[in-house]
Amino acid sequence: MPAWLQLMLDSLQPLLWAGLVFTIPLTLLSFVLGLALGLTVAVTRLFGPKPLVAAARFYVWVIRGTPLLVQLFVIFYGLPSLGILLDAFPAALIGFTLNVGAYTSEIIRAVIASVPRGQWEAAYSIGMSWGQAMRRTILPQAARVAVPPLSNTFISLVKDTSLAAAITVPELFQTAQRIVATTYEPLILYIEAALIYLAMSSVLSALQVRLEKRFARYGGFLEART
Repeated sequence: MPAWLQLMLDSLQPLLWAGLVFTIPLTLLSFVLGLALGLTVAVTRLFGPKPLVAAARFYVWVIRGTPLLVQLFVIFYGLPSLGILLDAFPAALIGFTLNVGAYTSEIIRAVIASVPRGQWEAAYSIGMSWGQAMRRTILPQAARVAVPPLSNTFISLVKDTSLAAAITVPELFQTAQRIVATTYEPLILYIEAALIYLAMSSVLSALQVRLEKRFARYGGFLEART
């Protein structure tokens, strides 16, 4: 067996373990929390009072206008100067959540705004309150339209978690870096890490297509692929 192949086989288990223990949980937690934050920010920007709208816009402007890596460094390396000490994983979780929240808020705001005004009027005409109309009429329609962009955000987040290596989270990419430090084989190890990310993204892309087709049956949106 070639030496490079043996090295890839030997390093596969620790890389997969790091992905299972750190990369996947970080991705899932960040996306769920970021989605909740994004929904809150989007609703605030559409329906909130002016001071809260201004605060929400400022948050989105700052997060979208600065690199994610810089945000992680500010949280993990910068906040200790203010006496706020965070472990690597919570710091990464906060950074990714804030980042996902800003981007998903724009997606959610756009899809809510795209729901025809007549849907609001129809909900009010049968006695629904604002909250009931939002939960039962507006959000279900908006969710169908939001599936493709939110799915793309989730897939991008899987790859972006590799940035957590910069703040010492022992996820998949940092594990590859540690193995490289002992084997001195960066090309092989980084290609292996890239292939694992590619495999995860491919599986998620396939699931995204199936989800889009499922919603397309009910007229939610056109299928992205035929």
